[in-house]
Amino acid sequence: MKQIKFGTEIYIGSDALSFLQTFENERLCIVTDKFMVESDIIKYVTNEINDTNTYEIFTDIVPDPTIENVVSGVEKLAQFKPSQVIAFGGGSAIDAAKAIKLMGIELNLINAAKLIIIPTTSGTGSEVTNFSVITNKKENLKYPLVDERLQPDVAILDPRLVKTAPPVITADTGMDVLTHALEAYVSTEATVFSDALAEKAVELIFDYLVRAYKNGDDLEAREQVHYASCLAGLAFNQASLGLCHGIAHTIGGKLHLAHGRINGVLLPSIVQYNGNESQRALERYAHLAKKQGLSNSKGKMGVRNLINEIVDLRSKLNMPSNFIEAGLTKEDIAPIIGQVSEQALLDPTTKTNPKAPTAEDVRKIVTNLF
Repeated sequence: MKQIKFGTEIYIGSDALSFLQTFENERLCIVTDKFMVESDIIKYVTNEINDTNTYEIFTDIVPDPTIENVVSGVEKLAQFKPSQVIAFGGGSAIDAAKAIKLMGIELNLINAAKLIIIPTTSGTGSEVTNFSVITNKKENLKYPLVDERLQPDVAILDPRLVKTAPPVITADTGMDVLTHALEAYVSTEATVFSDALAEKAVELIFDYLVRAYKNGDDLEAREQVHYASCLAGLAFNQASLGLCHGIAHTIGGKLHLAHGRINGVLLPSIVQYNGNESQRALERYAHLAKKQGLSNSKGKMGVRNLINEIVDLRSKLNMPSNFIEAGLTKEDIAPIIGQVSEQALLDPTTKTNPKAPTAEDVRKIVTNLF
């Protein structure tokens, strides 16, 4: 028996932030980063909060939030005692807010405040998932946290908030969306429900991501990519992910390359690996290629067509095709390839890959991209 559960209320559209006007007599802690405050983007949120509420802003969020960052946030929330926690920003702010709330509850320092997520990038899908990723700086490792208590209560998807995302961020986060959808689709835990969500996310990314990349003011494209990110998040929250994320978490922690960029480098190789090693994955990739309207998409030809489509998208987004183009060197990977190979197998997202990889499989995939 499997349980299908969608635990997050989702508000969409260019007026979605008006949901915040419904708050009365609440204590609101807004978790964000300094840029959002210094650039006045935070006013998108604060202007919607009426005077019956009290709010404080916690801005000590760093890229790839660390355990220390989370502890600092817990101390802030314990002092303020919010009734609602609002995460406003990209993946780092969202991951931090979710981890802060979870740790605070476990340490009995805060009550079970409601969690509202307002993403300003279209990539992680974290606004609808029970996942969070925290970095251990001492060991240079990223730890995916998975816990029902990380599930947000409310997600607000307002396309106005992603209009100013730079092209490179749009590309990286968009490729992350595609990876989420493809990995959920071939996951060993996939269902007809997660399939429907993943298929639509793939369609929207191929149709709209390049438009959003080329013209940030194209609000239709921005909106559809934003929704694709959420749909992919809903899909992998049900089905989990796969080897691409298992490797990306490990390499990202060790070599500090943007997560979506790592996925973009890895994804064609992962699709090829899964298609070669799993008949079920091969058939599912071919089905997606056919749904994309790619001709002669049966069996291995379907997998090849899908890979070509990914590579073409990556090229249009001016993203690197290997880790050398991404700015790394063979000398960077050589001392840690053994650890990367072993840690990728331990990552919880790898467990639902359609083919259980070996450390040698991971080694070959990674080293072939240097």
